[in-house]
Amino acid sequence: MSFFDDIKTKIFGAPAASAAVAPGAATPAAAAPVSDAAKVAQQAALDAGMAAANKAIADAAAANAAAAAKVDVAAVLDAAVAKSGQPLHWKTSIVDLLKALDLDSSLTARKALADELGYTGDKSDSATMNIWLHKQVLAKLAANGGKVPETLLA
Repeated sequence: MSFFDDIKTKIFGAPAASAAVAPGAATPAAAAPVSDAAKVAQQAALDAGMAAANKAIADAAAANAAAAAKVDVAAVLDAAVAKSGQPLHWKTSIVDLLKALDLDSSLTARKALADELGYTGDKSDSATMNIWLHKQVLAKLAANGGKVPETLLA
C-alpha cells in the first residue's frame, strides 16, 4: 500500500472487501461420471455463478466510489484535529495534515510521498516541497471523489 493510499484510507475509510465468489454460486460436482448434458448444465451454473460474482464485485466498487464522493474531506480533517487535541493547521500545512491523520510526518516520509506523487523539485528545499505536497494531496483527494473546499484547491 502506498503512502497516499494510507491517506485515502484515513479520509475515506477502508474499502469494503469484495467477495471472491458470490453467495450461492455453483461449484463443480464431485468426481462422479456425468453425461454431456450434465456437463453443459454444470458449466452453465458455473458461468452464472461467475457472472453473479462479477456483478457483486462491480456493485461493491460502485458503492465504494459513491461513498467516497460523499466524504467531506474538510469535516474529516477538522474532526481529526479536534480528536488530536493539538493546534494543527491542516488547511495550510502538509505536516499538520499528516499529524491530524496520525500518519508519519517526518521529512523522510514527506520525501517518500513526494517521490510517489511525482515531485521533480529539490527535496532539500522542504518548504517548497511541503507546499507542493499539500496542494497535490488535496487535489488527489478531490480527484478520488472527496469533497474539498475550492479555496484549498486554488
